[in-house]
Amino acid sequence: MSLWQSIADTLRTEIAAGQWRPGNQLPPEAQLAARFGVNRHTLRRAVRVLAEEGLLFSRRGAGVFVAAAPVEYRLGERVRFHRNIELAGRVPGRVIDSIATRNSDRTEAKALAIPVGAEVHVVEGVSTVDYRPMALFRSVFPADLSPDLFAALSQEGSITRALAFCGIADYTRVSTRMTAALANETQAAALQIAPGDALLRTEAINASDGRMIERGLTWWAGERVTLILDGKDGDQGS
Repeated sequence: MSLWQSIADTLRTEIAAGQWRPGNQLPPEAQLAARFGVNRHTLRRAVRVLAEEGLLFSRRGAGVFVAAAPVEYRLGERVRFHRNIELAGRVPGRVIDSIATRNSDRTEAKALAIPVGAEVHVVEGVSTVDYRPMALFRSVFPADLSPDLFAALSQEGSITRALAFCGIADYTRVSTRMTAALANETQAAALQIAPGDALLRTEAINASDGRMIERGLTWWAGERVTLILDGKDGDQGS
């Protein structure tokens, strides 16, 4: 057995035994290399193999961490990201990268039942679980939904809270479309995966009081999530 295989087997056994738990950071590369009496190249090959198996992941500038099992994420009548992740016993997070107002295209107008070219607010960012990127999202809202929506989206870290601030206390899922995709270089960099890795793309339409209020696109890192279609409400408020 080669040195890198021996190192991979040792770390794999330690992870299985619970010595390294999900979310734990492994010791620095120099310390691990010294422990096993190998150079960094050999150590990196062992770590790379375990990462390919889904046991480890690297966070740029932070180190190597033990990966958690894929998150079970339920898609039902009421879907709230923060609540779903908390129910799974994990730590949710959301980083909003951009908020812009522009004219709607034909696809957005049809989904939201508004005239083509009507103004929409577009929010884009990254959803995280246990501080690790889980998905990229883009939410599109009719700009006339509320005069305060743009400001609320800028201030709130949660779309649900921003809508509530604007008087939309509840909304439900009208439809969800799911397709497979491959990550391009930009998506891969944001999700800390490799270009060409599998993504799950969902398109959701949400409504309140009979009006379409959101078209949401999400690109999930395929290896990190299990999407579950659930017909039950489940009281998944955020």
